[in-house]
Amino acid sequence: MQIDYNSFQTAYRSPFGAVMPQTSVHFTLKVQASEPIQQVSFCVAHDGQWDAEVAQTMTGPGPLYTTTFTPTQSGLYFYYFEVQLTNDTVYYGCVDGGYGGPGMQYARRDQVQMYQLTTLAAKETLPQWYREGVAYQIFVDRFYNGNPDEHVNAPKPNSFLYGRMSDRPMYIRNAQQEILRWDFFGGNLRGIEAKIPYLKRLGVTIIYLTPIFQAASNHRYDTGDYYEIDPVLGDLSDFDHLVTALHRAGMRLILDGVFNHVGVESRYFNRSGHYDTVGAAQSRTSRYYNWFTFINYPTEYDSWWGIGDLPTVDKENQDYRDFIYDQPSSVIDYWTARGVDGWRLDVADELPDDFIAGIRRALDRYPDKVLIGEVWEDASHKLAYGQRRHYLEGGGLQAVMNYPLRRLIIHVLTGTMLPAEWWRELMTLKENYPATTFAYNFNNIGSHDTPRILTMLQDDVKRLRLAIGLLMTLPGVPCLYYGDEAKMAGGKDPDNRAFYPWNQADQALQHDVTAWVHWRQARPQLNTLAFAPFYLGDYAIGYVYWQADQPQLLVVLNVTTMEHVVTSAALQLSGLPTAVAAAVTTKLVGQTVKVNQLQLFEKFT
Repeated sequence: MQIDYNSFQTAYRSPFGAVMPQTSVHFTLKVQASEPIQQVSFCVAHDGQWDAEVAQTMTGPGPLYTTTFTPTQSGLYFYYFEVQLTNDTVYYGCVDGGYGGPGMQYARRDQVQMYQLTTLAAKETLPQWYREGVAYQIFVDRFYNGNPDEHVNAPKPNSFLYGRMSDRPMYIRNAQQEILRWDFFGGNLRGIEAKIPYLKRLGVTIIYLTPIFQAASNHRYDTGDYYEIDPVLGDLSDFDHLVTALHRAGMRLILDGVFNHVGVESRYFNRSGHYDTVGAAQSRTSRYYNWFTFINYPTEYDSWWGIGDLPTVDKENQDYRDFIYDQPSSVIDYWTARGVDGWRLDVADELPDDFIAGIRRALDRYPDKVLIGEVWEDASHKLAYGQRRHYLEGGGLQAVMNYPLRRLIIHVLTGTMLPAEWWRELMTLKENYPATTFAYNFNNIGSHDTPRILTMLQDDVKRLRLAIGLLMTLPGVPCLYYGDEAKMAGGKDPDNRAFYPWNQADQALQHDVTAWVHWRQARPQLNTLAFAPFYLGDYAIGYVYWQADQPQLLVVLNVTTMEHVVTSAALQLSGLPTAVAAAVTTKLVGQTVKVNQLQLFEKFT
């Protein structure tokens, strides 16, 4: 028996991708069998409502069987097909791993992997400055010291400063691997302002900063006081001056919001009594006591991943919610009113959906703001602590850090993923995500939480240039990690957080990255065009942007070490409209796909 279905093709499922409730979705299954077919059924259930699975009879005559399903709720639906023969029943679902596209047959119901249908509560609109931007992430302590004499502001007790800016970062740990002394280079807010001309020349329009609030560590994910700038970075006047300067330069600022946990030495927990408030660890009568969950007061408490330095805050606590977003004097209001243009939520998986929605409501009181979440997987169906997350279905996160795309770029450039696998995974993201999320995701090829992209690519600068090219030509808002354009290398934290090599930066690479950023900036329409990836046999990946069946941009990358001449047999264009596929075929057949070169063709027919 032969069963054909491909969720990426509108001939089998229409419309493609995420839909709104009450949208009629048409399904077609092609079935050819040597014995009589008794019934073909479309089987579907809303996420978690498995006992309410519905089986709709698909109508023939064969070999094409069709039905229409209308989702009534937002969230996820999961579906598969059942084919009843005279003496057997065969099931058809997606391939193992939950990928869309062509599926496979299963002999038993309990083996079936089900296709996903994403249904949205609302469609998002993101601000133009974000949609058309190119971002740059700065780990503030490691970027630049803007003091004329390069002194370090307010060195912290029990810490150390590096002798030279070229020193590699390191931690001093005890036998339990706890950090005993935090290390600082002395980068500060004035330093970022001093480098605005450089950032302007590079072409970036959005600056995303790792946390800047008072904390004990150099990374500041252990917040000490949400209303104070860390004195190593400067003061409130330095912050206000930076915001004004960035806006004057046509740039926007995104801050890192760390709301799942605080520092053990924070004003709110105050284990050692450094702050003048009564912290939760000091007295059960503290205002902050109910913010935390104590197991054995005051020494045992819930903490992030069991790290004692990071007590977890109870996000269900209304006083804490008021403090972060639900009162006019909240943290979100205070800094957004001072000119912050957006927030990136640290460990978004740890924040309840309604907590994220509350932050979003607070942000929506201000025009043209954006809310991004740190999520490492496909955020459309993320399970965290056994709960399905709904933060992308409307009214929550507007984008997430696109780590899945980073993984695809690295694997395809290092030869650890076949072009067909790259295509299927990217198309699955396109199918699962809301259209605005896929188009405007916060793309990256590295961050403070990952090894440097150059290190991941085995220090191959040619591959690094290709990674930058892919980042700049794929859908989404590209975000560079500071120093990647200067040929910085580095493994896991802390090695990926070295000081920017201002006197040793690779100028040829800087020039190439600048050219790519300006290329992207000159094409603000990219994320408004239709897009689909494809592949060429086992040797190349490609993607095309089009409008009204007219191709606008075609990108091809040979992922092997040999040149190949394109044949029509090698082109795998599933998911492209007929007219676009024909234009791509005409353009590429006979072309030589070169090695270590991202080949671009614009506005061809």
